[in-house]
Amino acid sequence: MNRALTQRVDRDYVKVSRIEAAIAAAIGYLIVSGYGVLAIAKEWTLIPLWIGLGVVTAYSVLDIWVVPSLRYRRFQYELFEEELELQYGLIIIKNVLVPMVRVQHVELESGPLMRKFKLASVAVVTAATTHRIKGLKLVKAEELKRKIGQLAKVDDQHE
Repeated sequence: MNRALTQRVDRDYVKVSRIEAAIAAAIGYLIVSGYGVLAIAKEWTLIPLWIGLGVVTAYSVLDIWVVPSLRYRRFQYELFEEELELQYGLIIIKNVLVPMVRVQHVELESGPLMRKFKLASVAVVTAATTHRIKGLKLVKAEELKRKIGQLAKVDDQHE
């Protein structure tokens, strides 16, 4: 049953991921800077400041430039009559089959940044866990939500 997965998230999701990572980096730099100001005022050692700057910088470079592109290339999905197949991971690649009979409900999620780029995420909820397909164009996400709902025979009572 080795099938080729053909569906990917939208390329704009890489931009959204980078913006989110840049915001997280800015918060990290603010925290480190706050320590720096306090350390200078209280005459504490500046070693934690330099370590913090190094850690935030390394993490930011990875999280802004490397991870979003890798995540985009590695995440694939395909919807079949009986199951949803997901493939994802950065270092360890996981391949997950979600049987349609296990799907309890399907949700559409979209935060402020995602809405700006007209993107959304589809959350497929089972009793055990929630599987997310993040970064689809809103129209495609709505279509996928409906299709999964039909295949899983999920009611649309919460809309």
